Amino acid sequence: MIVCVVDDLMFSVKITTAAKALGVPIHVERAPDRVLDTIREKQPSLVIFDLNSVRLRPMETLAALAADPGLRTVRTLGYVSHVDTATIEAARQAGIGQVLARSAFTSRLGEILTAG
Repeated sequence: MIVCVVDDLMFSVKITTAAKALGVPIHVERAPDRVLDTIREKQPSLVIFDLNSVRLRPMETLAALAADPGLRTVRTLGYVSHVDTATIEAARQAGIGQVLARSAFTSRLGEILTAG
């Protein structure tokens, strides 16, 4: 199971379509107040974050995951505009496992989902 914390419709469709084609179970969480509960309930092998989503508060969630002994081992990956160096650094400081540029995320999506 992979949980996606994504509210961008284009990326949401891209991810869910690829996951379905690969037979990878996926859950897209769009409610900011449900993200941590969803991660606890689903116990995903990977959580994917749209790091540019202001509404979903990814930095807040990443910091909460890192601070929670039961969740800090969950693998995390975020994608972001490659020119947004401040967000990339903030995600690393918040404890994200891996950060990819949007283009790299898109080109490696199948690999990411099957390794998830």
